[in-house]
Amino acid sequence: MPIAAELVAMARLMPLPLFLVVWALATPRAATARSNACESGHRARDYVVEGVDARQADEEWRRTLDDGGAIAWTSTLYDVDMKSFFVVAFDRQGIRIYRLADITGPLKTHLGVAELPGRNSAALWRVLGGCMPANVAPAAEIRWASVREIRSGNWVLWFELDHKIPIVSDRRKRKNVDQIMVNLHGPGGDVDYRRSWDPRLGVSNVRGIGIGPAAYQERVRYTLVKFFDPEGRIKLPKQKRGAGW
Repeated sequence: MPIAAELVAMARLMPLPLFLVVWALATPRAATARSNACESGHRARDYVVEGVDARQADEEWRRTLDDGGAIAWTSTLYDVDMKSFFVVAFDRQGIRIYRLADITGPLKTHLGVAELPGRNSAALWRVLGGCMPANVAPAAEIRWASVREIRSGNWVLWFELDHKIPIVSDRRKRKNVDQIMVNLHGPGGDVDYRRSWDPRLGVSNVRGIGIGPAAYQERVRYTLVKFFDPEGRIKLPKQKRGAGW
């Protein structure tokens, strides 16, 4: 039984002085539960990012969700504002999207592009642990029932929705979208160097092609549907490999 429900039941059965003692003892317990949820939320995300054994990742996802937490990433929403940062959080109810600046305060910028806060940001640490701030309203909320399809590419995931939703960035860029193209910040890509011989010039040309972390996108996609779409309702088109998104 959740802690809050236990306390309500106790209040009906106990004399007031004894209940107040129990309340005082339960408060640290509630705080510890929230702290544990934040810790497991970090591990749940990091295990998927790093490709740790799926059984360990699943255990941390289950623990975080059972504690009422969410699994969250800093992210870029290319369909909304590629120069802003968001936090995308997944829980059993759906997807919540927050403007990062609403959580941490105004972000520093370099050449017009926002910079991520450092690890010393306590507010960001809690949010990335899956403990969403009660005093910050999401920029958007999406129920899982509204997600029709999840596609994965080299660098991004596409969430296809059954209706348009408005999303506003911290730079006041507003878009109405029924497709969310999101880069959940994780591993970097690689460069595939290809050589070709130019007989006319007698030289070997070398060009690099950026290859995204496609396997990471697939891990995220299949972990999401494992926990949030056990019925298999959401469509999962085959991933197309290449040098594009």
